[in-house]
Amino acid sequence: MNERNGFLFCADPLRAARPDPQFAGEVATARAAGGRIALLDHDALLAGDAAGAVARVARDSGPYWYRGWMIPSARYAELEAALGARGCALLTGAAGYRSAHELPGWYEEFAALTPRSVWHPMAPDTPPAADALTRIAAPLGPGPGVVKDYVKSRKHEWHEACYVPELTDRRQLACVVGRFVELQGTFLAGGLVVRSFEPFVAGGEARVWWVDGEAVLTTAHPDTPDRAPAPELSSVREAVARLGLRWVTTDLALREDGAWRVVEVGDGQVSGVPAGADTGDLFAALAAAAARRDPSGAH
Repeated sequence: MNERNGFLFCADPLRAARPDPQFAGEVATARAAGGRIALLDHDALLAGDAAGAVARVARDSGPYWYRGWMIPSARYAELEAALGARGCALLTGAAGYRSAHELPGWYEEFAALTPRSVWHPMAPDTPPAADALTRIAAPLGPGPGVVKDYVKSRKHEWHEACYVPELTDRRQLACVVGRFVELQGTFLAGGLVVRSFEPFVAGGEARVWWVDGEAVLTTAHPDTPDRAPAPELSSVREAVARLGLRWVTTDLALREDGAWRVVEVGDGQVSGVPAGADTGDLFAALAAAAARRDPSGAH
């Protein structure tokens, strides 16, 4: 295509005409790749003012990749609609964003490559009762597990709000889930997820960035930017193709038995880049990607 895709970055909350400093380096890289730059008021979007959030986006200015802070799936749908009202479009539609961003959306395609998981829709601050939790976790059988919501875990509070030494221990499971829900508060996304625990070797995770089914960049995970494993990708590539979404990330870790496992799948628009990573190839691929309809309904 002759015209390059645009990038919708978060604006600086204190200076709305400038990009958020957190993404300044990526803005420069996107510009170098020939991408158009527009700015989004992320705070306004989260507050429910989608029209105000995109007020600085020029009308009829073409398709955009979003690039910035996480957005709840319902707010992302509002963003898509607000841009549509200005004659613009997101290259990842709202349905596609939800599929990549929330575990229930991607789990089926990656089931053979990721820890076994079960989930239960849940509003914030309302954990299931202990008996209900036992029923939810029962398909995983005995053994250790981890709890999270559809998007994030509390891995930095590992023993109090993430790791369950024995899933069949009713009291232990309820205690960890209760603390997790308490700490997530209103930020709890979608519902509760319980996953079987798998032991991984030390060395950090790899984050692989996929654009239209191709692995265009492999980086370290942002939590371990000094470590960059080199995972085997053939089976992951097949799963990404089955998922059928345009820009996704996969976080991979090496299990103690030598198998590479998918720890998480994410929407690339809101996945973090580790410090020091060169994203030139990634933004070049995104800027040049064909503006075709994706399975989620984006144009």
